[in-house]
Amino acid sequence: MEMLLIVLGTAILLSLAYRIYGPILVRLFQLDNRRPTPAISMRDDLDYVPCTTPSLLNQHFSAIAAAGPIVGPILAGLAWGWGPALLWIVLGSIFIGGVHDFSALVASIRHGATSITMVVRAHVSRRAYLLFQTFVYLALMYIVVAFMDITATMFVGAMDLKSGKNYVSVSEAMAQENADPEMIFQAGSVATSSLLYLVLPFIMAPFLRSGVLKTWSALAIFGPLAILAILAGPWMPLNVDVLIQSWYPNLTPQESAAVAVRCWDVFLLLYCAVASVLPTWLLLQPRGILGGGFMFAALASCGFGVIIGAITGNNSINLPMFRGLTPEGAKPLFPFLFITIACGACSGFHSLIASGTTSKQLSVECSARSVGYGAMLLEAMVAVLSLCCVMQISLDSPLRNATPNYIYANGISTFLAVLGLPPAAGLLFALMAFNTFVYDTLDTCTRLGRFIIQELTGLQGAVGRWLGTIISTVIPMYFLIRPTASGKPIWEEFWALFGASNQLLAALSLLAVTVWLWRTRRVVWAFYLTGIGGVVMYVMSFWALVSILRKHLQNPTDPVLWIAVLLLVLAAAMLVEAIAALLGREEPAEPQETPVPAEA
Repeated sequence: MEMLLIVLGTAILLSLAYRIYGPILVRLFQLDNRRPTPAISMRDDLDYVPCTTPSLLNQHFSAIAAAGPIVGPILAGLAWGWGPALLWIVLGSIFIGGVHDFSALVASIRHGATSITMVVRAHVSRRAYLLFQTFVYLALMYIVVAFMDITATMFVGAMDLKSGKNYVSVSEAMAQENADPEMIFQAGSVATSSLLYLVLPFIMAPFLRSGVLKTWSALAIFGPLAILAILAGPWMPLNVDVLIQSWYPNLTPQESAAVAVRCWDVFLLLYCAVASVLPTWLLLQPRGILGGGFMFAALASCGFGVIIGAITGNNSINLPMFRGLTPEGAKPLFPFLFITIACGACSGFHSLIASGTTSKQLSVECSARSVGYGAMLLEAMVAVLSLCCVMQISLDSPLRNATPNYIYANGISTFLAVLGLPPAAGLLFALMAFNTFVYDTLDTCTRLGRFIIQELTGLQGAVGRWLGTIISTVIPMYFLIRPTASGKPIWEEFWALFGASNQLLAALSLLAVTVWLWRTRRVVWAFYLTGIGGVVMYVMSFWALVSILRKHLQNPTDPVLWIAVLLLVLAAAMLVEAIAALLGREEPAEPQETPVPAEA
């Protein structure tokens, strides 16, 4: 019953925030549907394509959710207990994360749907723009590395559904004494289902573009096909680790699994390269609709599972509420809680999505409330349900050592079990939902990286698109194919750095919006609305980044060390530039906005 109260209480608070705080944001930012958005005035049917609000909400939600609101809350819950994690998710999403996403989206549509970096160029300085572009690009590359590797890891290995133990390869799982083949969940089934799922948006796209199908009718047809893709996975699991071991029998299961993960890393990077240059209508929009529907289905099924579990007494909280400020085996709560849970509370990556792809598809201004602020609150709900998944396990459970995606999947399958769904089916559904989140993020990040290279070089057309894409693919490839200095999985090694740089990006985005509002409108409320949140995120993430830097000083050849140094220098220089712009005595810059048409 405690878990049900937590879920319901959070849902009520987030709903009230949307109903009360959302309209306040609309009034403060003076949104007006009579003002044409760039999707309408600059339509090119490649990147600038108007989209209906429900479809865009699905797409935006799917793109921002990714692995962050799942992995972060699980890691934080295990480290410090579920109480601090829940508090940061709720308060952070309402007052910092939601405002951050909404304001970045509005700032972008008021500046021709350009990225948040162009807002910096217009209202801070060209030097700050170059600093910010470099910072953003590095942050994007680290997001691709962290999310790519955790996805590839999900395609390799196996899990014993009876004990909850994870194995690096299928052969290792089958070789265990008293192993029951029917209770061994093969990760290759997730790979098969994922590949089948990726085909569906391409089939769906022509029907949507021609108007033969609308959003809901497309979901009604292709949603069941996505379910069939899930069901097909266990029948033909694509176990690359087993294939590699059959080709090279001298390799151990661990070695064959490591090679399989690298193979998937390369395959997914190649997919992202191709996907990032495709027209928006061909992949991004249909997959956003399908992925958003998938996520809403996951949210609904989890909610029903929690409710029925509370009634039947099956869902109990076994994780401590609070483990201390510096518990054994964990980093200090301050500042690491605030970078461990990024997506789900506040994430700088969201500003890149909002100002990179979403702003180019927003058909009317007032939809920024639903798409920008509302999607962030929905993501907070995803984070809370992920936290519920880890609440069920105790600190001495073997599941504690599993990867976060498997902890999440196990929790979801437990919720769905009260609805009568078999554990293996529930696990596959949860992992597919997780993959759906991540796919959107991976190729969107590659597309955004391509945009930045094109902006910096001035190259447009096919040459600019492919050059930006190749550069944005090769850099993550370097980090993914080399072993980490610590020997840990790549995603685990990069998660803290991703979190710190991501939250610094949020701080700098809030700072940019504050400068824009002050220099164009001289509104004092900007310092309270976006300024305070920016300061909080800057202090916590800068503090965490310094701590990470100190940890890696012992290995001067580690590229993570030098990337951390570069990020710190860029963030510090950007802060100086922003403060100089705020304190400048020159007249406010002219707003680069499309005026509202005069009344007829």
